[in-house]
Amino acid sequence: MSAAQHPMVVQAQNKAVYYHDQLDKELTKYPVLMNFEQRTQIPKTYAVLGASLLVVILHMFNPLAAPVSNLVGWALPAYLSFKAVETQTTTDDVQWLTYWVVFGFFNFLESFALRLVLYYVPWYFAFKTLFILWLQLPYFRGAQVTYFAVLKPVLANISNSAVVKQTEASAAAGASE
Repeated sequence: MSAAQHPMVVQAQNKAVYYHDQLDKELTKYPVLMNFEQRTQIPKTYAVLGASLLVVILHMFNPLAAPVSNLVGWALPAYLSFKAVETQTTTDDVQWLTYWVVFGFFNFLESFALRLVLYYVPWYFAFKTLFILWLQLPYFRGAQVTYFAVLKPVLANISNSAVVKQTEASAAAGASE
């Protein structure tokens, strides 16, 4: 019996084919990937897996980790935000507006603590990239979860503070003069 006929190898091959087919079915929902597959004759599953592997490899080289992580956070969301603005429905608009609010807040916090975080958290940019993907992917709705669980309560507290109310009142009084 050859190694290729071993039951464990056959089982692994069957699992790989199953997951490949599942990924292909999920990726069929995205017209951009369908278009890419038709134009290049490269199966969309191979393109997505190859791009994912490239991102992982680039994260291994520390000087490239930050730019790759930021590219993941900006490139696809910018394109999909543009597409969302062009549609008639507001569901995707809300999703991407929420993403940009959460992503901006995260980058704001990161700007203060990056050196400290980089010192204590190895592979920070790999984790950041996974977090950004979690925020972006419609399946997880991470941006909405983060917004409603973290940002909305914090921003509600800030907007209800006496300082903000006094500032708004004085701005309204100055505008009416």
